[in-house]
Amino acid sequence: MESFLLFFEQMADWQKLVWVMGCLAFTWILEGSIPLAQLKYRKWRHAGVNLVFLGTTFIINALFGLATVGLFAWVEANGIGLFNLVSMPIWLELILAVMAFDLVGQYFVHWLLHRYKWMWRFHMIHHSDTKVDATTGTRHHPGDYLLRELFALIAIVLIGAPLALYLVYRLLTVFFTYLTHANIAIPAWMDRGMSWVFVSPNMHKFHHHFERPWTDSNYGNIFSLWDRMFGTLVYDDPHQIRYGLDVLDDETDEKVLYQFGIPFDKSIKTDY
Repeated sequence: MESFLLFFEQMADWQKLVWVMGCLAFTWILEGSIPLAQLKYRKWRHAGVNLVFLGTTFIINALFGLATVGLFAWVEANGIGLFNLVSMPIWLELILAVMAFDLVGQYFVHWLLHRYKWMWRFHMIHHSDTKVDATTGTRHHPGDYLLRELFALIAIVLIGAPLALYLVYRLLTVFFTYLTHANIAIPAWMDRGMSWVFVSPNMHKFHHHFERPWTDSNYGNIFSLWDRMFGTLVYDDPHQIRYGLDVLDDETDEKVLYQFGIPFDKSIKTDY
C-alpha cells in the first residue's frame, strides 16, 4: 500500500494531465457508442467553449498546488487533523480520506453554491450548459472553482491526511466528474445499483435540470451517501430532464464572454 501511495505522491504533472485527457477520451468514446440523449450540437465547438473554462481551472490548480504542498507540510509538522490524532491502518485512512474530502470539498461546498445568492451567481455558469456531456464537468467559472479549492484546503486541515491520499482523491474526482456528466445510457439496473453508493450518470443528470427542485439536488461527486443522508437525493426517469437554466436564454450558453460576466450582471435573475 505504501508503494501504491508513493506512486501518486511522486506523479509528474504530465502524468496527471494524461489522466485527465484519458478520462475525457474514455467518456467521449462511451458518448459516441451509447448516448443517453441525441444532442443536436457541434460537439467540438461545444467542447472548445467548456475547455476554455478548463484552462482557467488549470491556472487556479497551479496556484493552489503551491499552497497545498505548504499546507500539508504545516499540518504534518504541527500534528493537526484527525489522522494525526488517531492511528489507523493506511487502507482505512485512504477510504476515510476520500470520503471526507468528498463530503467537505465537494458535497458541502456544492450545497453552499446553491444556497447563497452570491455563490450561486458563480455556479450558474456550470448549469447554463444546454448540452450536458463529459466536457460540462470542466465548465466552472473561476470564482466557482476558487471556492471549491478553498474548501478543499479546509478539509486538509480537518483531516490531516498525507498528500498522497489527497492526490488519490483528486484523481478519482476527475474520473467521476467526466463519467457522471457524460451523455451515456447505461442499463437502468446498473445505474440505480451504482447510485446506492456512488454518484451515477443518471443520478447526476437531474442536478442539471433547468428548474427547481431538481436543480437543487444530488450535490455529491463521488459518493451518493451524502445526498441520501441529508435528504437531497432525487432519482427518476432521466429522459424527463431538460438542460440549462430557466433564468437564462439557451442561446447564450456558448458565448464565453457573456458566461464569464454572469456573476456580475445584476439584470439576471437568480430566483433567490
